[in-house]
This record gives sequence, structure tokens and C-alpha cells, in this order.
Amino acid sequence: MHLCNAYTLALADRVPELHDILGSAPLNLPDGQPVVWANQLLNRGTPLPATRVYGPGLLLDVFSLTQNTDLRHYLLGSTPQVLGRLHRELRRLFPEALVVGASSPPFRSLTEQEVRNQQEEIRSVDADIVWVGLGTPKQDYWAADLCATLPVVSVAVGAAFDFIAGTKRQAPPWMQRHGLEWFFRLGSEPRRLWRRYLFGNARFVSGVIRQATHLARVNISERSRHPMA
Repeated sequence: MHLCNAYTLALADRVPELHDILGSAPLNLPDGQPVVWANQLLNRGTPLPATRVYGPGLLLDVFSLTQNTDLRHYLLGSTPQVLGRLHRELRRLFPEALVVGASSPPFRSLTEQEVRNQQEEIRSVDADIVWVGLGTPKQDYWAADLCATLPVVSVAVGAAFDFIAGTKRQAPPWMQRHGLEWFFRLGSEPRRLWRRYLFGNARFVSGVIRQATHLARVNISERSRHPMA
């Protein structure tokens, strides 16, 4: 499962491997209000949700719903410090939820043996859901590989680990509702995120316009072949 914001889709527009991963995923959810709006624009006439699926909200909701059940959670990503704070916060909020493991892989590319070791660890604790917070597109590749290799549901949740752990500030609700979360995050981390939002947002808008234009041409062509009597 992948939570897709505008940057994810802009990246998939130019990276065939990511495009194929999202295309073959069992479920992609819009983690960004601009994605919701674009989906509504491109699928007019189809009833669609008017709000996004927010990564931190999804994680917290699933933890809440699975308290006092046998469902087993595994946390994969971020730094050891963030994971520690995240784990403590989840235990505080959901004391009856089962977190059976957590791992912070190195930021470099892993060797094949390291990947196998990571997968074996997840298998050994019999995890049911693996929450992957490694950043786009790395988390999407990992989530897809885990689903293909292990009997787990893997969910790529972006910066949810940092937000729930309290190591990064979330945009105010009004900015999230109006599609301005990117602006808030850019202001919080300009040196790290300026290129992502400058080029990513432009490519996302360009892609939406390109698809809308294509759909309009198809509709015109259909109407010309089948004029109303």
C-alpha cells in the first residue's frame, strides 16, 4: 500500500520503475489534498472522496482499531532516536497494541545479504503489518519488495514516524485542508526540500494538465463519432 502525494506522482512520471510499482500495487491512496483535487478533475462524474488519507492519521487509526487483537505491527525506517520516541508514543496511546519489532536501516544502499537479514527479522517476529517510513521513493521500493517476499501488508507512510514522534512539526489543519502543507514543510526545511517542491510540484501540475487535455480530446473524438440525434 502506498500513500501518494504530488511529489510521489511527479517522480513516478519520470521514473519508470516507480511508475510500475505504483501501477501494480494493490492499493494507492491520496496522501495530499492536491492529489484529491486532481483525481476529481480527471474523473468528473465519478463519486470520489473529498479528503485525503493522511499517513499519520492512517497509522494511528489502524493502531487504535487493532488494540486487543492479535494483529502484529513492525516499524521500519527513520533513525534509532525517532523510532524510540515513536515506539514510546504508540505505547502511551495504544498500550494494548502489539508492536513486535522496529528497525532503522542505514541510509546507504543495503547489500543483498542485509536485505535478506531484514526480511528474515520481520518474518521471525511474525509481523502482519510493516509500516515503512523511509521517504519517497525508497519506502515505495521497500514496501513493494516486502509484499512480494513476505506474507505481510506493508504501508509506505512517508514522514508519519517523525510527526507522531514529535520530531517534526505538522502543518496546521487549515493549511492541510487547503493543499498548503507543502508550503509549510518548505518553510520548515527549505534547504532539504526546495528542489523537491520546485520541480516536483511543477511536474505534477504539468502531468495533470497533460492528462486533462488528453481526456478532453478523447471526449471530443467520441462525441464526433457518436453525435446526438
